[in-house]
Amino acid sequence: MRIDFLKIVSLALIVSISTPAIADDLEMDLLRAALEELRSDYDARIADLERRLAVAEQNAQQNNGMPPSAIVSVDRGENAFNPAIGLIFSGNAWSYSQDPDNYAIQGFPLGGEAGPISEGLTLGETELIMSANVDDKFSALLTAALAIEDGEAVVEVEEAWVEATALPAGFGARFGRFFSAIGYLNGKHAHAWDFADQPLPYQAFLGGQLIDDGVQLRWLAPTELFMEFGAEALRGGQYPASGGAHDGLGSYSLFANFGGDVGASNSWLAGVSFLDATAFERPSGDEDDPFLFSGDSRLTTAQFVWKWAPNGNSKDQNLILQAEYMHREEQGSYSGAGLAPTPYDVEQQGWYAQAVYQPVSRWRIGGRIDGLSADNPDAAFDTTLLAAPLDDPRRYSLMADWANSEFSRLRLQITRDEAGLVDDTQWGLQYIHSIGAHGAHTF
Repeated sequence: MRIDFLKIVSLALIVSISTPAIADDLEMDLLRAALEELRSDYDARIADLERRLAVAEQNAQQNNGMPPSAIVSVDRGENAFNPAIGLIFSGNAWSYSQDPDNYAIQGFPLGGEAGPISEGLTLGETELIMSANVDDKFSALLTAALAIEDGEAVVEVEEAWVEATALPAGFGARFGRFFSAIGYLNGKHAHAWDFADQPLPYQAFLGGQLIDDGVQLRWLAPTELFMEFGAEALRGGQYPASGGAHDGLGSYSLFANFGGDVGASNSWLAGVSFLDATAFERPSGDEDDPFLFSGDSRLTTAQFVWKWAPNGNSKDQNLILQAEYMHREEQGSYSGAGLAPTPYDVEQQGWYAQAVYQPVSRWRIGGRIDGLSADNPDAAFDTTLLAAPLDDPRRYSLMADWANSEFSRLRLQITRDEAGLVDDTQWGLQYIHSIGAHGAHTF
């Protein structure tokens, strides 16, 4: 800017002090050229600023479908990095009154990543996160999970997606590998959970969390009330699907979310979703001799979240009430684990409710109760883990955590587990720390 200004001033001075013979057409042409160059430069800069503003507004609208007012933590300057790079560190110290290696839930063989936290001192997942705008129409994110399995370090691609940021009329699209938008907790990374583990219905019905390859389309309605509608087409290679059926289009989902503010201190979010997954020899139960399910798995969810903070300022004091309900229907057949192929048709339910309260800055306390229930399948399953439980599985958890900042947290959790084959008392400590760029959390 200063160079352009000096150029114009210098040329103007030359013209003003020159004799009429010198201030001929050449000097006038030079002055006109300089003015035109300055005008073009300003036009280019204004166009660039308008483009960047449009991208920022679109990214804010499409930040997991939530409007800017729903973002609850501050973005740590992702534009300062190209790409933005962050690391999440976590670890646990966990104790059980029963052997966690023998953990099972009657009527709900666990699959995917479901199951108790490893006993003793363990390193949790270390996540490497990289994100950036590709250009004015696309952004991209990669999350690589570094973990220890059977004493060996492994690297897994947790997320790898590209998002269209410039679609018109409130539409957004994401393609690659991503957390499905079904349910409320499914789209949240483990470091953003309020408890160290997922509720029972997530473990029983989604194998902990549904991540799959596919494409997601969303539409954000241009209304004062937050209304979002979306659909996903997924490969179907992850629990509760399996095998990538139908030529690699084995699952699809539909979801809708609604939300708004009540005064200056309260906000809410409600939603419903539906998942249809096709499984081909989906393993669950004992890893060495698993049950194998082939058929259709349909999951319907409903969720509600209420948040309170004095005048909307959640830094020092806030309360979050949260609940979800899930209903699953599975039709097909089970085999394996000494079971001949047997038709299977059952309905199951799961739910949880929790409250987390922050009475003062940095400290939070919370409680959660979660449960499952199921119809009894065919009598052929009576002597197996697939038979309905005599008593509905239940679990009760209490936690307290301290956060020195939004980038570090220490948590104590105590759980009374009455969902397993025998009752179990569990307690543990967890740490979560992040460095580098830290993306905003959703509502």
